[in-house]
Amino acid sequence: MWWKSSESQDSLMLSCLLLRGGNRKGKSKKWKQMLQFPHISMCEELRQNTEKDYSTLCERQPIGRLLFRQFCDTRPELRCCVKFLDAVAEYEVTPDEKRRECGQELVNKYFNPKVAAAFSLRLELGVGCESPDPYVLFFPRLIHDYLSMAPFADYLDSMYYNRFLQWKWLERQPVTKNTFRQYRVLGKGGFGEVCACQVRATGKMYACKKLEKKRIKKRKGESMALNEKQILEKVNSRFVVSLAYAYETKDALCLVLTLMNGGDLKFHIYHMGESGFDEKRAVFYSAEICCGLEDLHRERIVYRDLKPENILLDDHGHIRISDLGLAVHVPEGQTIKGRVGTVGYMAPEVVKNERYTFSPDWWALGCLLYEMIEGQSPFQQRKKKIKREEVEKLVREVEEEYSSKFSEDAKSLCKMLLAKDPKVRLGCQGNGASEVKAHPIFRSINFKRLEAGMLEPPFIPDPQAIYCKDVLDIEQFSTVKGVDLEPKDESFYSKVSTGSVSIPWQNEVSY
Repeated sequence: MWWKSSESQDSLMLSCLLLRGGNRKGKSKKWKQMLQFPHISMCEELRQNTEKDYSTLCERQPIGRLLFRQFCDTRPELRCCVKFLDAVAEYEVTPDEKRRECGQELVNKYFNPKVAAAFSLRLELGVGCESPDPYVLFFPRLIHDYLSMAPFADYLDSMYYNRFLQWKWLERQPVTKNTFRQYRVLGKGGFGEVCACQVRATGKMYACKKLEKKRIKKRKGESMALNEKQILEKVNSRFVVSLAYAYETKDALCLVLTLMNGGDLKFHIYHMGESGFDEKRAVFYSAEICCGLEDLHRERIVYRDLKPENILLDDHGHIRISDLGLAVHVPEGQTIKGRVGTVGYMAPEVVKNERYTFSPDWWALGCLLYEMIEGQSPFQQRKKKIKREEVEKLVREVEEEYSSKFSEDAKSLCKMLLAKDPKVRLGCQGNGASEVKAHPIFRSINFKRLEAGMLEPPFIPDPQAIYCKDVLDIEQFSTVKGVDLEPKDESFYSKVSTGSVSIPWQNEVSY
């Protein structure tokens, strides 16, 4: 049986999975040893304790999805199902101008002649031209329902699932500082430095956010640190910084996050020539932020700290929301209260200490869009000191002013997002992000392609440039005095330092 394969076969499997990433610079010479599969007998506890859920094992987890598809490829009827699902996925990200043609080809190929003819007639009559549902969009769920029954049961008894368990065993191995190489300091967080690091086994680069234990204890920041870690762990979004690992050293808790080399939006708005962006660039970033908020809200998480310095660019020019220290989970059917955020970006309901759900995030998106276009915040001027009380009065009572930099569409969207009353604010009327996406300013954005990372950003960072303050200007943290770490603190540390996070880890090793 090949799941009891020799070391050379294991290495071949690893090579196949890691081949797409090429020979990653910085990968340890001992990477094969680091990713050595255990004998399947060592995975029995995992077999017993792993929840047998089709969606989790075969759709959400990257390696699980890959191995289930390899299993399906061994049976013609299952192979056909997978090919159809792939065809639908391709259809969903097809450019608008080719969508009808792609849908017709899909129906012709996978449905009987009567169904294909009916769909063709619908196209001729102009009925359902934008989408070939119910044929294309209805059947994938039926196919997943079918695959989740007998085929999934057979998969759980196969050598492919055994291999999945071996990967899960590797995923759950202890993570320590020796798992990584540490590089230069990138900046500073609330509780310590942020530095670049590299996983020895794969060569993958990340940012390591260090939370100094004594600093956390002195500031009584345990709940904030744990909350951020748990939320990062829960969210899997192309538009939110991902947590890949969480571990501890003698002095710090370490969160290993997506590396974003392109700097933050605040730097780009104010330090790259004339303040602000052209509208096309501002709209693109707003669309990606909207998708990030949608992913957070889907998990019932309200972000509460949307501002330019918390939006980071990657090497390719795409953005991610970062720093989730103030984010909080909103229980189903409930509202929350909390006067938290950054002055000038807090919504009127937050300033007035009223109850809310996700409305503050849509207000903050309005502030951010305004700032990207105008080159200054709607309720306070940069480098001009205004008392907090005055800013909050402006937020509560005064309408923002619009210059000639705003098109009618941009002005319309800002006004709808910056409605003082959350009941009439765009994004807060029952359909969340869908309301915002439907605004005319986004007419040129194909959100399916955007969400798949298929749209080219309007600005691509120069890989040789440093889009931040010189690291020599980053002030050093002073030594924390008068704080002692105690055995009782270990309970908190163990909740944070939980090792690898499944989906980011599987994406890394299968890249």
